[in-house]
Amino acid sequence: MLTLLVAIMATTAWGQRFAYVDTEYILDNIPEYQAAEREIEQLSVEWQAELEDMFAEVDRLYREYQAEAPLLPDDMKQEREDEIIRLEQEAKDLQMQRFGREGELFRKREELLEPIQDRVYNAVEEIASRGNYAVIFDRAGGVSMIYTDVRYDLSDDVLQRLGYRN
Repeated sequence: MLTLLVAIMATTAWGQRFAYVDTEYILDNIPEYQAAEREIEQLSVEWQAELEDMFAEVDRLYREYQAEAPLLPDDMKQEREDEIIRLEQEAKDLQMQRFGREGELFRKREELLEPIQDRVYNAVEEIASRGNYAVIFDRAGGVSMIYTDVRYDLSDDVLQRLGYRN
C-alpha cells in the first residue's frame, strides 16, 4: 500500500510543471509603475520635510522656554509648556496621519501601485493557466532558489502579456 502511494505521488509530481517570474524585474520594466513609485517617493519626501520643520519648531520653542523658564512667572511657564506640548502632539498626529499603518502614504501606494500589481498577477495567472503550470514562484519575493534554468523564467512573457517589451 505504501509503495503504491509513493508511486502515485511521484507520478503526480513528475507530471506537474513549475516556473518562476521575477516581479521586481517585471515592475522595473513597467513605466507607469516607475512613475507611481517616483510620485510616492516625492510625496514622502515633502511630507517628511514638513514634519521635520514642525519638530524643529517644537525643539526651538522648547530650548527658548528652557532658557527663559527661570525668569517666567508660573502662569506663563504653564502657558508655554502647554503650547509646546500642543505643537508636539500636532506633529505626532500629522506623522501618524501621513505615515501610519492606514495613513495617506499607505493609501496613495495602494491607489497607485495595487492596480498595476493586480495586472501583473492576472497576467501570471493567465500564463500559468495557458501553460499548465502547477506552481509559479516569484524570485523577487524572497523565495530561495539555488538554481534556476532561464527556460522556465516567464518574466518576459508576463511583460509581453501586459503589452511591454524589454
